[in-house]
Order: sequence, then structure tokens, then C-alpha cells
Amino acid sequence: MSNMAFHQQYVSIEQPAMSQLIRELRQTLKLTQEKFAVHLGVSFPTINRWEKGHATPSPLALKQIEILLNQLSESDDATVRERCQSMRRKYFL
Repeated sequence: MSNMAFHQQYVSIEQPAMSQLIRELRQTLKLTQEKFAVHLGVSFPTINRWEKGHATPSPLALKQIEILLNQLSESDDATVRERCQSMRRKYFL
């Protein structure tokens, strides 16, 4: 996939849906913004700005989020699995 196609795939997720996705995933994992930031390899202020709609994740960060959702969609925890499958359908399919 070219960089342009890769970028366009994620441009379709707009605010406030982007903020909702980040918050919903973090809450599903029962993580603080600080711990979620560590999990994604970004800073706490970055997660905070994403959730407040003041910034949007880069295409690379969105790809990491999508990979995380894909992995969690096969979780042994039924609640996590169902929520992540729902988020995948809502935001990425």
C-alpha cells in the first residue's frame, strides 16, 4: 500500500469520532491516559489532546490503534472482545 493510500484510509475518521475512539478504547482497557500513552508509545499530553479533540493521531498511530483493536478482538475476555469488535466495525470497516 502506498503512503498516500495508507494516509487516506485513516483520514475518513473525523473528530469527534476520533476522540470517541481513543477514549472508548482506553476505557475498555481500564487504563489511565498516562498508562494508555505508555502502551501506545506516546506522551500523556498527546493522549489528552486526542481525547479532547485538540489533535488527531498520525496515520502511524492510527495503524497501531487498529492493530491493537484487531488483537483485542480475539481476547479471551468476552467484554473486551465484543467492545473491540464493535469499535473495529464502527471506525475501521
